[in-house]
This record gives sequence, structure tokens and C-alpha cells, in this order.
Amino acid sequence: MGRLDASEISALLVEYGRRLALRGADPYRWKAYIKAANNLVAFGEPLRRLVDERRLQEVPGVGAAIADIITKLYQTGTHPSLEKLRAEVPKAVLEMLSIPGLRPDKVLKLYNELGIKSIDELKAAAGNDRLKPVKGLGSALQRKILQGIEIYRSSKGARHIHRAAALLEAARKNLARSDAALKRITPAGDVRRGAELVGDLSLVAEARPIDNPAVLKHGELSVHLTDTKRYGITQLLATGSRGHLDELRRLAACKGLEITADGVRRGRKIIARQSEVAIYKALGLPFIEPELREGRGEIELARTGKLPQLVRDQDIRGILHAHTDRSDGVNTLEQMAEATRKRGYEYFGVADHSKSAHYAGGLSVEEIEEQQAEVDRLNRRYGDKFRILKGVESDILPDGSLDYPDDVLRRFDFVVASVHGQFRKDKMEQTERILSAVANPFVTILGHMTGRQLLRRPGYDVDIERILAGCARYGVAVEINANPWRLDLDWRWHRRALELGCMMSVNPDAHSAAEIDLTHWGVEMARKGGVSSSHVLNAMGLTDLLSWLSERKTKLKPRRGQTPSRRMRRSNRSPAVRGQTDGRRKMSA
Repeated sequence: MGRLDASEISALLVEYGRRLALRGADPYRWKAYIKAANNLVAFGEPLRRLVDERRLQEVPGVGAAIADIITKLYQTGTHPSLEKLRAEVPKAVLEMLSIPGLRPDKVLKLYNELGIKSIDELKAAAGNDRLKPVKGLGSALQRKILQGIEIYRSSKGARHIHRAAALLEAARKNLARSDAALKRITPAGDVRRGAELVGDLSLVAEARPIDNPAVLKHGELSVHLTDTKRYGITQLLATGSRGHLDELRRLAACKGLEITADGVRRGRKIIARQSEVAIYKALGLPFIEPELREGRGEIELARTGKLPQLVRDQDIRGILHAHTDRSDGVNTLEQMAEATRKRGYEYFGVADHSKSAHYAGGLSVEEIEEQQAEVDRLNRRYGDKFRILKGVESDILPDGSLDYPDDVLRRFDFVVASVHGQFRKDKMEQTERILSAVANPFVTILGHMTGRQLLRRPGYDVDIERILAGCARYGVAVEINANPWRLDLDWRWHRRALELGCMMSVNPDAHSAAEIDLTHWGVEMARKGGVSSSHVLNAMGLTDLLSWLSERKTKLKPRRGQTPSRRMRRSNRSPAVRGQTDGRRKMSA
């Protein structure tokens, strides 16, 4: 056999890693093969050259041992160790490792005890309750598997945006280093549009004058090769989306124009192609930012002069919602604050978990007092150069209440309220639970509204429209959680949130100093949702934010005892927002 290409070698490395996982190998070991496989397909150079020139170790994650395996696979199409592993488990079993939440030991148990050898067989077995009686499997895993299969099949081949962007950046640097003829190289496709899940890896590269643009394939990476005069049209077409381009073509046709790979034509004459700005201008439109190009009304907004001025990374003035080692973070409060300050931000809002979050080291009232004393000490040292804000991420309890009394909640500068458990409540119960929390006068931000984790689990079932209306009514900011596994609230709801009058808050939910930089991905989602800086809470400077928070506090009134609604008394469910008149107030966002 022999002489496989990068994508074929990558598939074999993934197989090798997964077979080691089923063997019970150290996770760092088997994951190293999968990481190397991902980096290999996006490296941007022909595999043949890397092997012939003994340069495989230039690929991130490829050390001497994996380089030897790749070389053997390239030359012969197989490897003795791989063949030995293949004798243990059928190949179809390996695909079950792609199901979110299904660990290697469970996959092996499914195969050994139930003889399940594929995802189709697993789905049938779970649907027929065959997993329920097996010790170590059970009904909870059965539900999780069915959910995981649906997620896997609906998003097959997709990557989280931060991982795809890292692969593209590595490929870009490698191409620039290896080919001096390439003058500029920029991302395209899903990554340039800020898609939360990326299905393509695309770059646009400018070379010397060429007869026609071409697409070069390096494993999963597509390099759209063009020249200076066609750079804009190549970039536009390679960025997409299909819906956006289809609408542009219809608009062009109405104007007697045609969009081709060579540029915008009027008859035989090219009237625009060198830059995207020029192309949109030729179509009678202002420049449309890549994140908006989804065929969701952005062309009409552009045509009528209503495009939003999108928030930028540099507009974010401070960090809200981050954790320290007092709960489930890695770094101390001082380390997190210093990391935030050194990045040029004006403030850091600590929001460790509350006492009900035992799984995350939630803080007792005594620990809150200790942390707040530390905040005061650090703030005295910072003076007017930087500020730490006292916050907490308070669990929304099953009845919609928070897990501290009012006299504790009022000690915080801000409160992030989040659901962290009992995800399987029905839609009405879950919605009313969150609405009750939003109506709490001490809540400042609603954290990760739907609880989704991309490629792991869907969000819980809630009426997003009603919750957004509740946030607008009570002046509670809606979080855009910037962790790439969450990116919640989904950008597709941002425009509706703004229409209802909501403020947004772009929060990294950082659990380490390095994760402060995740804020960028939240900004990407805000941009994709059409959010401007004027609608982002932490785009306020420190003085304005403190004034905003202070105004909220002055409007807080002591709350009398809650009178449950008739439905609440009957079923012990949380009250709906519309029935609450216990001194809770409406505030302007």
C-alpha cells in the first residue's frame, strides 16, 4: 500500500489513539495521538515533503515516537503495533468513542457484556432498555447515550472555534515560513465568520499573478490561492456563507451584474474584485462584517443603513464572572486580578461559586467574608489604577431562589445567577425557575442561560423569549458566556434580546489566568449576534459601571415574605414573573 496522504495518516493516528484508550492507556498518551492527527491535517505542507526531509517533528504535538509511527504508516500503510491492537476490537466499536460523555471503559463494557459493535447497535439497545439492567451502565447512562448520539450525528466533523482557529493559525505561520512567495494569508470560511462550530478549515493566500484562482488541499485544510487583483473576490467567496452569497448574487442580478470567481461583472467588464469593500460598494452596499454574513437579513440592514456597529475586543473594559482557587479555579484572587490588570483591563469581577455548589467548592458565608476582606486589601494597594469587584456566581435553586439570604447578597457589587443542576425539569418549570431568579432584585447577570455545552449536551428546555423579556423587565444583563464549550446565549438570540431591551455581558467564566483570554470568543459571538458596545455591560469603563451598579443598589427595597401563587402552593413550583408584586422592581438596562 504506502504513500498515504495527510488525511489518511490522520485517520490512522486517531484509530491508534482510540485503540489505546480502549486498552486503558494513560489519557495523556492516547490523546497525544489524536492531537497530532488534528495538527497534521492542518499543517499546510505536503506530507511527502515532511517525511522526505525528516521534518515531521515541526508539526505541533509530533515527537520522535509519533514521527516514527507516521513515517511507517506513510511508507507501508500500516504499523505492527496498530495491527496488534486491531485484533482486539472491531473497528466499528471505535466510533462509539465519539459519543459525548461515553468514556472508553463504558464502550469496552458495552462491547464485552452486550456485544454492541456500532453506534447503530448501541442506539437500538438503548432504545430497547437493554442497558438499564447492566451494572455500571443503567438508565441514566442510557438517556445520556441517546442524547449523545443525536449530538454526534448532527455535528459530525465539527470543531470548536478556538481549536479550529488555532489549527488555522499554525497552518498560516507554517505556510508563510515555508513559501516566501505567499505575501498575505488570512482565514476564511467558518472561522472568519465566527461560527461557534467549524466544519471547514480554509485560508486565502496571495501569490504572484496567476491565470486563475485555485484551491489547494492539504489534508483537511483548503488553501485558496489567488493574486493581488483578485484577493477581495476570493476572500468573499471563500468566507461565505452560502446563504449570504446567494443573496448577494440575487441583488447583483437585479442590478444587471454578475458575481464570478474573477469579480463583479457588468457584461464582460470586471468592475470590482480587489477588495471586499469595493465589491460591496459596487453592489450598492456598505462593507458587511464577516460575522454577520449568514443570510439572516444582514443585506437588507446594509441596504437600509441599519447595520450595527459591532463590539470589538478593545471595547471590553473589564472582566466579570471569573473564578479563583477558593472555589474551582486554579489561581489565587491576586493572581487573577494581576493577570487581568496586565492585559489592560480596568477591573476584575470575582464570581466564585456559592455554597450550594459543593461539586465546585462553593463558598460558605465565612469564606465570603474572608474573600471580601482580601478584595478590600488588594483594592487599597491598587488605589485608583485598578479595581476588584466583589461578586459571586450564585446557584439558582430548584424553586428559583438563590442560595444566600438577602443580607449576604447585598454585600456583593454584582451577582451572577446560574443554573447548575436539575436540568431535566419540563419547559414550564425550568422557565419559571429562571424567571423567579431574574426577578430577584440582587441579581445583576443571568449566567449561561440554556446550560448548553457544545458537542457535549444540548441546553435545557426553556422559553428563551420569556426569559429575555424577564431580563429586560428587571434590568438583568444576559450573559454571553465566552467559554468555547458554552458560547451561551446562542448568537441567534442576540438580536431578539436587543429588541426586547436587554443588556449583554461578555464573560470569560475563567477558571485560570490563561482563560481570561477566552473573552475574545464571547466578543466573536456578540459580533455575530449584531451586538454593539453600547449594549455590553462590561464595555462600560469602571466609573460608569460603578455608577450603574450603585444606581441598582439604591433602588433595592427590603423584601417582604413571598406569597406563592396558587399554582406554586399546589405543586411547589417556582412562581412566574408576572405574578410577583413583593417589592421587586423594574430597572432600566
